[in-house]
Amino acid sequence: MKEICRTALLALLFLCQAGAARGEHALPAWLQPVEIHGYAETRVGWRPEKGPEETGWSPVEARFQGDLSAMYDGFELKLKGDIWADGVTDKVEDDLREAWIFTRVGEYTDLTVGRQVLTWGTGDLVFLNDLFPKDWQAFFIGRDGDYLKAPSDAAKVSLFTPLAGVDLVYTPRFDPDRYTDGTYILPGNSGPTDTPDRWFRDDEIALRIHRTVKSYEIAAYGYKGFWKQPSGTTPQGTALFPALEVYGASARGQLGQGIANLEVAWYRSLDDLSGTDPLVNNSERRYLIGYARDLAHELTVSLQYYVEELLDHGAYARDPEATRDHRRQVITCSLEQLLFNQNLSLGFSGYWSPTDEDAYLRPLIVYKASDRVQLTAGANVFTGRHNTTFFGQFEDNTNIYASIRCAY
Repeated sequence: MKEICRTALLALLFLCQAGAARGEHALPAWLQPVEIHGYAETRVGWRPEKGPEETGWSPVEARFQGDLSAMYDGFELKLKGDIWADGVTDKVEDDLREAWIFTRVGEYTDLTVGRQVLTWGTGDLVFLNDLFPKDWQAFFIGRDGDYLKAPSDAAKVSLFTPLAGVDLVYTPRFDPDRYTDGTYILPGNSGPTDTPDRWFRDDEIALRIHRTVKSYEIAAYGYKGFWKQPSGTTPQGTALFPALEVYGASARGQLGQGIANLEVAWYRSLDDLSGTDPLVNNSERRYLIGYARDLAHELTVSLQYYVEELLDHGAYARDPEATRDHRRQVITCSLEQLLFNQNLSLGFSGYWSPTDEDAYLRPLIVYKASDRVQLTAGANVFTGRHNTTFFGQFEDNTNIYASIRCAY
């Protein structure tokens, strides 16, 4: 049923796109006015040193995106989807990224229901209290940065009170990350997986309470659901998504000539609270501190220091196959220089872990040739001393890529 609904929505979206391209009204008058946008894109990536089980290409695709939105008295509609010919899988793929309805319930309550892309927290490409799904395969092979955020099938309620704002997100069926599964990136979780998928039983709840104090945005977070990637196994080797609770807080605001952010999170691994089960992830505490500012005209820099502290590490370390340190430290740096009236963007983001002795580098060049045509070139560079660390394991997946996008 889910596949039928998705196919029908994508068909409607692209019929509307085709009608708009011909200057026709593709929808009945009672559904007007509708804004229709989209783009066509060709993106090619290449691995200089591919692994023995990998192709040299990552990715090779011709993609079309359609984006339909409409505003009416009392509610808004959004429909966005992609369809692409994939040269790695040799298939025509599709992805319904957004299909939601928004309405205001009373004076102080907003409600959004449907497939939507959600995010919160203060990190720059580092996520602590943001437990909404991510697409790491898309990120690591050089798709546009927007594709790192995968959609959620959820209902979001936002309350506005004099004391604080409250955001509550309910996902009736677990939405995991789109993690590396061997399709584009190796190694990956390509074996048997037991993913929680029962409606209204394997659900997720995420909460954010936030307010502004002077010039600082402060927030508290809560989450109840599952680890977003396989984080446990059965004795038979089936990958599991153990139950998880997360509690956290953040602050962000002006400090000197820049913006500082601080965020913490406590991950409670409910299936292994003692940390003695070697087949299930231990609980963790995570910490992030960051600072961003303009260094020169149109030049922005961001620095972050991130720590993952593995709780009950002594119990974990008794496992002869244990590889994780008590604390994993990561330093990130992002730079962006805008040139030629902001038509040329020279960007760089990098992760370096002094404890894991590995790194991940993302140089990026984006040139807007016109209002409709955009050229992109970049790379994903993985390096590390050990093939058991997070970035080191992907060393054979270093790739360079380029794309051309035409909007309409």
